[in-house]
Amino acid sequence: MLKISNLSKSYGNKVAVTNINLEIKPGEIFGFLGPNGAGKTTTIKMIVGLLKPDNGQILINGIDNQKEILKAKQQFCFIPDNPEVFEKISGNDYIQFMCNIFKISEEVRKARLDFYLEKFSMSDSIHNYISSYSHGMKQKIVLIGSLIVEPKILILDEPMVGLDPKAQHILKEIMIDYCKRGNSVFFSTHILETAEKLCDRVAIINKGQIITYGTVNEIKGNAGKDESLENIFLELTE
Repeated sequence: MLKISNLSKSYGNKVAVTNINLEIKPGEIFGFLGPNGAGKTTTIKMIVGLLKPDNGQILINGIDNQKEILKAKQQFCFIPDNPEVFEKISGNDYIQFMCNIFKISEEVRKARLDFYLEKFSMSDSIHNYISSYSHGMKQKIVLIGSLIVEPKILILDEPMVGLDPKAQHILKEIMIDYCKRGNSVFFSTHILETAEKLCDRVAIINKGQIITYGTVNEIKGNAGKDESLENIFLELTE
């Protein structure tokens, strides 16, 4: 679903990412963990095409994102930690725009929209201008816009930021159901307890390098300790 091979990126003399190799499988929730400045956002920006790698290859559903740019972008939706949304349109206009880009039929988009609006308690706000939304509401409308088109892979950078506890719980349930349908979720988070409970596999990046990679139990086994993922993370990234 998503395959990253020998990926590297530098900013001048500063190395941000060094020789990363990852593979995210269909039907998998994959957590991408690391301290601030570890290379998470740089990696994600290269995956979604916002940065060009110095070296390496990124295949999204088998499509090279450097050679078939538009086709690769049709395979995923990306939600950053601070979504920049057109604020002078309504939430509904934004949703219809997303559906038109991904060519979602009127029947399908209505059914999915009704479902997600109810889930995220956005039915009363959908026709309001996005400029009137709180940060959490902007996060919800961008999530709905991505979920409604149901790409093969969702790429989320800190998706829980700005969401209230109820919305966080709903998003976790949706991510699980989404992957049960054969799709994949690749997301970064600092909430290690969420990653431990939710993810099929995780990778920890530090100083631009993947330092461990696998299921939580595999990572605990490699560390030789039966501790929480949080404790192992802190020890590995000191």
